[in-house]
Amino acid sequence: QAQLVESGGGSVQAGGSLRLSCAASGYTYRRYCMGWFRQPPGNEREGIAAIGSNGQISYADSVKGRFTISKDNAKNELTLQMDSLKPEDTAMYYCAAVGLDDKPWWYRPVCLSFKYEYWGQGTQVTVSS
Repeated sequence: QAQLVESGGGSVQAGGSLRLSCAASGYTYRRYCMGWFRQPPGNEREGIAAIGSNGQISYADSVKGRFTISKDNAKNELTLQMDSLKPEDTAMYYCAAVGLDDKPWWYRPVCLSFKYEYWGQGTQVTVSS
């Protein structure tokens, strides 16, 4: 059973930066999607950045050019570097993962919109103006 634990959230002023980390354990899929999602107060959860085991990366338009997703395979850690933060980035941020080993070899997932199986507990990011 995979476990995901986020860290690195906090409060920052607009224009500042934060780096979120997600430590994954019990996660041994060879093929997978991992992503970052956020849920602002009163709004639905949205996918903002995702990375596949093939290295393909995708971003939501709202964060493109400001956020960078990366994965350290040696540490099995997913990170999200968030720069030029805006008040509208205020949300609970979640790390998520899903294994794809049961899919055929030719399967090419759209990781940003995939249905994820494992979720972290979330970390709060607050950006003040």
